[in-house]
Amino acid sequence: IGNTVLHILVLQPNKTFACHMYSLILSYDRNKEGPGSLELIPNNEGLTPFKLAGVEGNTVMFQYLMQKRKHNLWSFGPLTTVLYDLTEIDSWAEDQSFLELIVSTKKREARQILDLTPVKELVSLKWNMYGRPYFCFLALFYILYMVCFTMCCVYRPLKPRTGNKTSGRDNTIYVQKMLQESYMTYEDELRLVGELITVIGAVVILILEIPDILRVGAAKYFGQTILGGPFHIIVITYACMILVTMVMRLTSTTGEVVPMSFALVLGWCNVMYFARGFQMLGPFTIMIQKMIFGDLMRFCWLMAVVILGFASAFYIIFQTENPENLGQFYNYPMSLFTTFELFLTIIDGPANYDVDLPFMYSVVYFAFAIIATLLMLNLLIAMMGDTHWRVAHERDELWRAQVVATTVMLERKLPRCLWPRSGICGREYGLGDRWYLRVQDRVDPNKHKVMRYTEAFKAQDRNNYDKGLEKLEIDKNILYKKELSALSLSRSTSRTSSHRGWEILRRNT
Repeated sequence: IGNTVLHILVLQPNKTFACHMYSLILSYDRNKEGPGSLELIPNNEGLTPFKLAGVEGNTVMFQYLMQKRKHNLWSFGPLTTVLYDLTEIDSWAEDQSFLELIVSTKKREARQILDLTPVKELVSLKWNMYGRPYFCFLALFYILYMVCFTMCCVYRPLKPRTGNKTSGRDNTIYVQKMLQESYMTYEDELRLVGELITVIGAVVILILEIPDILRVGAAKYFGQTILGGPFHIIVITYACMILVTMVMRLTSTTGEVVPMSFALVLGWCNVMYFARGFQMLGPFTIMIQKMIFGDLMRFCWLMAVVILGFASAFYIIFQTENPENLGQFYNYPMSLFTTFELFLTIIDGPANYDVDLPFMYSVVYFAFAIIATLLMLNLLIAMMGDTHWRVAHERDELWRAQVVATTVMLERKLPRCLWPRSGICGREYGLGDRWYLRVQDRVDPNKHKVMRYTEAFKAQDRNNYDKGLEKLEIDKNILYKKELSALSLSRSTSRTSSHRGWEILRRNT
C-alpha cells in the first residue's frame, strides 16, 4: 500500500504537497535501505517511483529524490564536491534503463530531465569518453562496408546476350551469368571475398537487431523517432535484401537486380543515421524522419489518387494514337510513370508539333497543371515548413536525446571490457557497493544578495501597483482623468521603486 501511494504522489499536480507526503510515508518505512525499501519496489510496468518521475517528466519530484541521494564530500569556499547515487540512473547494470525510458517517452517534459544534474554530467561523461569515439569508428566501418558492397554490385557477373530481340523496344545487351560461370577468374575471386563480407555483415545486423525488437517490442522499437525507429526498418530491410540476393545467386535465378538495387538505396540511406553523432547534423535527421513518415506519407495518399485519375485519362486519350509520334503514354504503366514525372515537374508536358494532338489532351493537362503544380506541391511545402519550424524550436533538446539513445545503444551492444562502468564505487568513501558520480558545484557568494535586491524591487512594485489599483477604482467617472491618473501613477511608481531600490543598494554597499 505504501509503495502504491508513493507512485500516486509522483503523479500529483501539487508537487510541493507530494514531496512532503513522500517524505512522511518513507519515515514510517522499516526497510529504508536494501531491496525491501518502498522506493525500490516497481509497479506493474516495472517502474519504481524514481523512474516514474522521470517518465512523467516530473522535474520537481526528480530533483527532490536526487537531493535525498546526494552526499556532500567537501566544501571549500564557493566550491562544493557532491557524490550523486547512480542507482537506477546508470544504464550499465539496468535491464530497463532510466535513460532509455526518458528518451523513449512521448512527453517533452521528460526530456528536460536530461539537462539536470547529475544526468547531464553522466551522459556527457559517457559520450565524451566512449560514445563518440566508438560511434565515429562504427560510422567509418559502415561506410567502408557499403563501399565494398557497392563494388560487388558494380562488377557483378554478366555476359553478352545471345538470344534474339523480342521487340523493337528491347534494349538488353547483357544477361546474368549462371552460378558455375560466376567465379572462374581472379577478379571473380576478389568479388567473392567482398560478397562474403557483405553477407556476413547482413547476418550480424539481424543478430544485433532482433534481440532489441523482442526486448522492447516492435511498435516501440520502430515507432520512436529519437531511438532511430525508421532507420531500424531500413537496415533490417537492407539485410533481408542481401540474403534474398544471395539465394537468387546460388539458385541462378534471374532478376537479382531487383533486391540488389533496393539494398543499395537502403544501405546508403542508412548512412544518415550516423549524422546524429554531430550536433550540426543530428536535428536534421529528426526533421527528415518526421517529414517522410509524417507529412510525406499523408501527402502520398492524395498524390496517388491524383496520379491514378489523370494517368488513366491520358492513357484513354492516346489509346487510339500512334505511339511513335508521342510515346509517353503508349501503355498504362508508362502513363503512370509519365504522370508522376509531370506531377513533380521533372519533365515538361509532352508535345509534338508535327502532328495534331487530341483536343482533350490540352483540357486535361491544363486541369492537371493547376491541381498538381499550383495546389498540391505548395501544400506539401507548407506542411514541411510547419514541421521544420516545430523541430527547429527543439533542436538542442532533440540532439541531447539522440546522444542519450545512441550512448545506451552502444553500451548494450558492445562487450563490457570495451565499456567500463562510469563513476566511483562507494567503498572508497564508506558508502557501500553503490556507484556514485562526483560533481563539483560552484556557488556564487553574490547570488543571494542579488536575489535579495530583486525581491526588494519586486515588493515595492507590487505595493505601489496595489495602491494604484485602489485609486483607479475610486476615480471611474471621467476617462481622461483615469488616463492621467494612470500615467502619473506609473511615473511615481517607477520613481518610488527605483529610489527605494537604490537606497537598499547604497546601504548594503
